[in-house]
Amino acid sequence: MLVRLCFFISLALVAINGRMLKSHRPLLSLNLVNEINSAQTTWKASASSKFMSWSKESIERLMGVHPDYYNQHKQLEVLEHDVPNDLPETFDAREQWPNCPTLKEVRDQGSCGSCWAFGAVEAMSDRICIASNGAVNAHISAEDLVSCCKLCGFGCNGGFPQAAWSYFKKTGLVTGGNFETSEGCRPYTIASCDHHVNKTLPPCQGEGKTPSCTKDCITGYTIAYPEDKHFGDSVYSIKSNEQQIQTEIFKNGPVEGAFTVYADFPLYSSGVYKHTSGSSLGGHAIKILGWGVENSTPYWLVANSWNQDWGDNGFFKILRGKNECGIESAWNQDWGDNGFFKILRGKNECGIESGIVAGAPKLN
Repeated sequence: MLVRLCFFISLALVAINGRMLKSHRPLLSLNLVNEINSAQTTWKASASSKFMSWSKESIERLMGVHPDYYNQHKQLEVLEHDVPNDLPETFDAREQWPNCPTLKEVRDQGSCGSCWAFGAVEAMSDRICIASNGAVNAHISAEDLVSCCKLCGFGCNGGFPQAAWSYFKKTGLVTGGNFETSEGCRPYTIASCDHHVNKTLPPCQGEGKTPSCTKDCITGYTIAYPEDKHFGDSVYSIKSNEQQIQTEIFKNGPVEGAFTVYADFPLYSSGVYKHTSGSSLGGHAIKILGWGVENSTPYWLVANSWNQDWGDNGFFKILRGKNECGIESAWNQDWGDNGFFKILRGKNECGIESGIVAGAPKLN
């Protein structure tokens, strides 16, 4: 009887260990990199991606746009512009408003599904500076939004971009810099972490815990929490149309967007991304700050929140005008190319052209 019991326990341990090994198995591989690059598509994958050692579950935890986002998004007023005849073929908000330093910044959400908040506060910070003609440079706090907006979702476990903008209008947000800075009232407290073997940062471990909502500024900051608040004046959705989105960015600055991330996307290093291979990992929110054409392929210029050691210094490009990965249907006002990337424009690649949301800041 004892031998049989030990045998069953051994089988159970083998099964449990097997599941644990499977869950920690890296999602990405050199074969996938070679498959993408040999297809001679519009973008290049990198075998040195910071996510090469990450499991599927670990990458999925970064996808912080709640699955019910699109239904929530429908509740917003839809803004429709009169499209000007002289929209440029190429537009980069960093060049258009050079006196606004946040436009050039790439933040790091760490091991936390807070992309929904980062895409929002990044665009809010930019828009405050743009609306004030460079007079106000406010680094809006991701920490304040992630921890205190209970109607926005679930903190590090995902949220709703449009709710972030509504919170900005109704409740307001204080300032706050990146991790291990003393900038602003409430800097980000979730550590930047290293997703690869370069070891320039501490290794990422598990899922970040949602910070506590503390309505006090850090020691040494001279402005009280209530007085440090910045507010939005309006919140709206942008019509899911390429030229409507371009007009909004051209007139008012970057917007927040969301799109479906597939398993090939974390490997992005350059070019104009469009889904090539791999299954869906979830919804991800980002900041769109411009557009252009690369090798006859239209793209959106996007800032990610995976630090500057991902993608094209944290940025990326994605196919424009085809709602690639849903990016033109889920917009709200260091990963990739230094935190940026390009994605095919005009094709709603990954749904990126179907749900944009933004808002105007309230200036004192």
